[in-house]
Amino acid sequence: MPLYLLYLLGIPALVMFMSRKWRWIERVSPMAVLYIIGLLTANLTPWLSTPGLTTVNDWAGKVCIPLSIPLMLITCNLSGWSTGKALKAFGSGMAAILITVVAGYFLFRGHDEARHFAQVCAVAVGIYTGGIPNMGSIAHGVGMDSETYLYITSYDLIVTGIYLIFVICFGKPVFRKLLPQKRDGSNGKNGINGNNGDNGNKSITSITSINSIKNTVNSSLLPVSLALLIAGASYLLSTLFPEGISTPMLILLLTTLSIGASFLPPIRRRDTSKTFSLGLYFVYVFCFSVANACNIRQMDLAGSLNILWLILFIVFGSLVFQILFAKLLHLDGDTTLVTSVTLVNSPPFVPMVATLLGNKEVIVLGITIGLLGYMVGNYLGLGMFLLLSP
Repeated sequence: MPLYLLYLLGIPALVMFMSRKWRWIERVSPMAVLYIIGLLTANLTPWLSTPGLTTVNDWAGKVCIPLSIPLMLITCNLSGWSTGKALKAFGSGMAAILITVVAGYFLFRGHDEARHFAQVCAVAVGIYTGGIPNMGSIAHGVGMDSETYLYITSYDLIVTGIYLIFVICFGKPVFRKLLPQKRDGSNGKNGINGNNGDNGNKSITSITSINSIKNTVNSSLLPVSLALLIAGASYLLSTLFPEGISTPMLILLLTTLSIGASFLPPIRRRDTSKTFSLGLYFVYVFCFSVANACNIRQMDLAGSLNILWLILFIVFGSLVFQILFAKLLHLDGDTTLVTSVTLVNSPPFVPMVATLLGNKEVIVLGITIGLLGYMVGNYLGLGMFLLLSP
């Protein structure tokens, strides 16, 4: 297990360092390289099947995201953030999910399983508008059996993994081509720069050398210390809430406290690019742990295949509808992509998308949409069951 932990922490740092030496890594994206390495390792080598290593992967997600959110958000200039854009993105995302779920119900249900498939659709609404907490509560509420629940979780891992590969490899150019952003003079403040904006138009990966990681704590002691304090306080406060809502509350606390800290004068006066680099490193470790957890050999794939077709249809069909709605509502590609990833993969993946896009502004947008989804997911899921159930 110590060797695997060294592997999990060391490979992202190595890839970040090599991206400075080999420009093709920067062009392809270090995240894509890490995801490919993790997938190959997880599925072509037997040593990652050890149950203890699965626990390490789980803990990587639980630790890296609470650390990365404050480290990245505390560096943001949020003066130009738009509430209206968040509401439009959230509404279009919800509509896209609900339309595809209803269509999928009629396309893929069997002749004798209308009520059973209504349960599946209800849980799918919970997953792709809220998240795993909504999934569990809705499954319990509609009386779903454990076997069907296992099929849904297995197929969801496969489909969302395929979707994530698409996002990492093609998301940025495809979405920015289909939905170009109309920039004005203020947008440069909200990109990838530190609060003092003295990094120009550098790409996100151009500030992520291994040397910047080594020097981060020394040169950015105040912002890093404050970010760690926010992460610790948020975690402790989230434990006071019931298990079903502790994760959404953790994300909410991290976001709120980090946004507040970003407005502090001592923080705004500093060059926080190195603080952002450290947060970026934790995003890469999280991405790498996700890829290493995608072991197809451990998944139950022998279940009802119409559930698999339904999930494929929801994930990729909703993406098409979101692009159409975005054109009608004049939303840009970055906003649409982060909305889709937030709903399909959950808010912890938002920093990863921001890194991929080189756009810190979408972190708050994506997390806001995810939290709204957590709030309404149970209502929409149970409502869908009542609508579709015969």
